[in-house]
Amino acid sequence: MTFKITRKDKHTNARIAILKTKSGNIETPFFMPISTKATPKFLNSKHLEQLNAKATISNALILSLRPGTKLIKKLGGIKHFMNFKGINFTDSGGFQMYSPSIYIKSNLKGVNFRNPISGEKIFMTPEQNMKIQLDIDSDVAMTLDEMPMYEHSKEQIKLAVNKTSNWATRCKNEHDKLQKNLPKSKRQLLFGITQGGKYKDLRTISIKNHINLNFDGHSIGGFGLGETKQEEQNIIKLHKTLLPENKPLYLMGIGDPLEILEAIALGCDCFDSRLPTQNARRGTLFTSNGKLKLLNKKHKFSKLPIDKNCNCFVCKTYTRSYIRFLLKEQEPTGKALASYHNLYYLQQIIKEAKIAIKNNKLKQLIKRLRKVYE
Repeated sequence: MTFKITRKDKHTNARIAILKTKSGNIETPFFMPISTKATPKFLNSKHLEQLNAKATISNALILSLRPGTKLIKKLGGIKHFMNFKGINFTDSGGFQMYSPSIYIKSNLKGVNFRNPISGEKIFMTPEQNMKIQLDIDSDVAMTLDEMPMYEHSKEQIKLAVNKTSNWATRCKNEHDKLQKNLPKSKRQLLFGITQGGKYKDLRTISIKNHINLNFDGHSIGGFGLGETKQEEQNIIKLHKTLLPENKPLYLMGIGDPLEILEAIALGCDCFDSRLPTQNARRGTLFTSNGKLKLLNKKHKFSKLPIDKNCNCFVCKTYTRSYIRFLLKEQEPTGKALASYHNLYYLQQIIKEAKIAIKNNKLKQLIKRLRKVYE
């Protein structure tokens, strides 16, 4: 068994569990900082360790273009390449369909991408993608999926569901085939990704197709793109109704503190998002009193830390005035300090959530956070 539930909150669907991977175990729920090119932007693996991030997610498509899977494989896989002691996830590159500079078009056979480095066209099949992720040697791989935009028509989203389901089957078959001679303890896990936007009937089709493939975990894709919180939560509830309880549920692309806690209460186990670090670089910081807009003029001469209740080294060392100045000047140090704080804050929120689940008090924690974040 790769996923074992160890604790449940009596008043919500929240749970604590252990996800077993070939590199070791990780306790859920957890948040993964984005390490697209084998590092978070402006941070490094040592920072991830210091802020207590137990997992990170990189982009297999981007890494396959540069430095290439041959180099990563020769250096012992992504864990050794970036010297990260935690659990490594890799995304297939489906998210790059959100980028018009990289994505060209797709069909049932696969996806046409444009190499952002050389400009040459690349055709990626589900089978090729599985080989790439196995060569990178992450602990958990994601299936290739088609991510529709929120504003797409229902018919367009239905086509994305059909492609995603087709590719999911091919990914699973190829992934199993490539690892058939490995003992289970040495195998990379594979998570399927459902699509369907806000539409329950399309999501139901996608979920049922994925259940039959017996993935190691299930992921909710296509969110964080403009949907309302209620639409998102309706789809999470649908997944929890249809999916087996003994598999982890990964809500992709969500990085708002309150949104994460509410999703944990609904039964989600893991999260990732570029929002915490992207917001930090633009001057929006998470604090115990809500979001802080650091670039506002009123902070120009402030001697206060970002958050007086935060124990991260940034809050213990630097003033709002200093970090604001660095961000205004586009200094990399400022972006690093702000990013570190936001990621540290999220890790602390997850830690608090686990304590609350153990004491059946998650509802109270969410209520407290709502007061400052809404």
